[in-house]
Amino acid sequence: MTLILALLNDMLLAMIPALGFALVFNVPQKALKYCAIGGAMGHGARFLLMHWGLSIEWSTFVAATLVGMIGVHWSHRFLAHPKVFTVAALIPMVPGVFAFKAMIAIVEINHRGFSLALWGLMIDNVLKAVFIVAALAIGLAMPGLLFYRRRPVV
Repeated sequence: MTLILALLNDMLLAMIPALGFALVFNVPQKALKYCAIGGAMGHGARFLLMHWGLSIEWSTFVAATLVGMIGVHWSHRFLAHPKVFTVAALIPMVPGVFAFKAMIAIVEINHRGFSLALWGLMIDNVLKAVFIVAALAIGLAMPGLLFYRRRPVV
């Protein structure tokens, strides 16, 4: 029961930035609820995958692919570009905390001097942030690579 409540809480809180960025990106009013739903579904999928032991990078990749696939479906249904639904929905999964921790470690190295602990913290957070952003980009591109190919895959 606590997993379901935590999942619902995660999904509800993910809807807020997805909706906010959809407003910033001037998404049509009829598509706003789909951006919020996509953000909730993507973040919820990542939450569940991480709960089941998958790393945050792979969880983000799978969740971004899911959001991209749903966005392609909605784009066919509502005759809009898939990015209308997907870009704002992926914003809640941007790795701001890891990038912030990496920058703080860089400032600490500059202020206190080099130490292996700070260097390791900085490298760990930079790599996590880079791989999460790459997972978002590749996951978002996957449905386009699969559905809009002009040549057969094999």
